[in-house]
Amino acid sequence: MIIVTGGAGFIGANIVKALNEMGEENILIVDHLGQTEKWKNLVDLNYTDFEDKGRFLEKVEQGVFDHGVWAVFHMGACSSTTEMDADYLMSNNFNYTKRLAPAFVGKKGVRFIYASSAATYGSGELGYSDDHETSPNLRPLNMYGYSKQLFDMWAMRTKVLDHVVGLKYFNVFGPNEYHKGDMRSVAIRAYFQAKMDGRVRLFKSYRPDYNHGEQMRDFIYVKDAVAITLAFLERPEVNGLFNVGTGNPRTFNDLASSVFNALNTPPDIEYIEMPPGLE
Repeated sequence: MIIVTGGAGFIGANIVKALNEMGEENILIVDHLGQTEKWKNLVDLNYTDFEDKGRFLEKVEQGVFDHGVWAVFHMGACSSTTEMDADYLMSNNFNYTKRLAPAFVGKKGVRFIYASSAATYGSGELGYSDDHETSPNLRPLNMYGYSKQLFDMWAMRTKVLDHVVGLKYFNVFGPNEYHKGDMRSVAIRAYFQAKMDGRVRLFKSYRPDYNHGEQMRDFIYVKDAVAITLAFLERPEVNGLFNVGTGNPRTFNDLASSVFNALNTPPDIEYIEMPPGLE
């Protein structure tokens, strides 16, 4: 069996889809649907069972999954960079993963791959190298990034990282992120704005060394991110922290121009104030 936590979410659902295309259907999806539209991501997927994330962790600690599991993709987390409830982030992103990983680490034949985040790099003043020597010195800019950094460092200190793969996803975009509201990628928001309004709204730059729209991000299509993720199944001897991006950052202006070109629409960009907390 393959377990995919966050399997109804953006990257998780795309992982399940890719596994289905590989012929894998013995999959347990773990998530918390609540009152979101995430359930729609499940409709076209083939899987054997669904488990709420709370009950799943209880079963893990009871030993229910001690046998028969050969891969775990732990994509479940609160991914909101604007979430202000630090206790919630600690519970979901740090403590949950800290309880989950040891149940599978060291078990012969079980591959454990979890989602870290490029948010751990903070402002990027130390660069974006996934070298382990740099990792302890990183200073995330928000609590989301810090919650991810905490687990990375815990895994490093306890040597868990010697047996698992942590993936630092950069700015992933593509199908199945429509439920994310304000946390949707810039690419998807730009597409719908250009298609519906003929205008793309980008945040103004708050740094004098960047003109409006010249802020840069590493945008990676979700299917490419998933392909990188699944490649680690074939290399069980490779463990540690790894970046998942293109390595070629693009400006917001360049991204918006590409969207207009794809829609064959004249470019029209409006620069708006950045909400407090996103600076």
